[in-house]
Amino acid sequence: MKPTRTIAAASVLALAASAALAEGELNIYNWGNYTNPEMIEKFEKEYDVTVNLDGYDSNETMLAKVQAGNTGYDIVVPGDYMIKVMIEQGLLEEVKPNEMENFGNVDPKWVDVWWDNGRNYSIPYQWGTTSFTVDTEVYDGDIDTLALMFDAPEELKGRINMLNDMNDVINAGLRYLGYGRCNGNEDEMREVMELLLEAKADWRTMDYSTIEKLTSGDVDLSQTWNGAAMRARAQRPTLKYAYPKEGFTGWMDNVAVLKDAPNLENAKLFINFMMDAENAAMTSNFARYANGIMGSEEFMDAEMLEAPEIVMPADAPTPDFVTPCPQEVVDLYNKVWTRLKQ
Repeated sequence: MKPTRTIAAASVLALAASAALAEGELNIYNWGNYTNPEMIEKFEKEYDVTVNLDGYDSNETMLAKVQAGNTGYDIVVPGDYMIKVMIEQGLLEEVKPNEMENFGNVDPKWVDVWWDNGRNYSIPYQWGTTSFTVDTEVYDGDIDTLALMFDAPEELKGRINMLNDMNDVINAGLRYLGYGRCNGNEDEMREVMELLLEAKADWRTMDYSTIEKLTSGDVDLSQTWNGAAMRARAQRPTLKYAYPKEGFTGWMDNVAVLKDAPNLENAKLFINFMMDAENAAMTSNFARYANGIMGSEEFMDAEMLEAPEIVMPADAPTPDFVTPCPQEVVDLYNKVWTRLKQ
């Protein structure tokens, strides 16, 4: 049963008044190839607002641009840990989504989250996992192990793409060696560095463009996200997404408003718009991830509800949501990453 939520009447009235007066622009800064154009068109028509969209390829790229100031952006879509970082740095506007009309649609399990407890700053956008996908026609052995990336079989040597992402690569290495995340142990991190440097000889590329890498035939295995893996499989049916026994990352991207948003009222309208079940489903149908909005399944493509990249096997490990690491650990990771990228 959908939980009943108390919504401040004044906030609802203010939102309605904003909708009646909406015009002008909304500037969105989101991950590349992650925004449904039809959903944007719907928002533009509904509120007579022109949406401008720019893309980034990592949380860190987005953060650096926002920290520099005067971006002109209103909306950003940070990952879970980055939401927490940006709140602590005073970079996000406290727009109180939890008092908006459509907040009752947010699945309760995504409300009291560690990165934004109670949802004062952000709402769910898409959530999923980071693992890897492999062409089972090229390699027909057990794929549910990180050994395929770090001790590659002959069939996959030189045919591997890793994400160009410090946390995802290092955390995978830590899992493979059986070590904990946010690891400040210098001896264990030295082992990780040695593992990565040795494995790198079998990698072809380190690139965020995982769909393109896979569908072009440039690689046969790519570290990637589950929704991207599903989109790649649509063009290369022999791809299979792995649930490695050593573990894998869980994550949620979230819609938030920047502190200096030039179109604040339009940004608030967009936040409420994205908590509508049909609109959330439009994003999922495009990006191929789950969204955290109740009732959206009714509007989602049937294949989304049974796709192996979305519906995890019963015996798969529980996704590991990695919290932000202390600065001294980040510094240690940066040393390993700099050495790996040389």
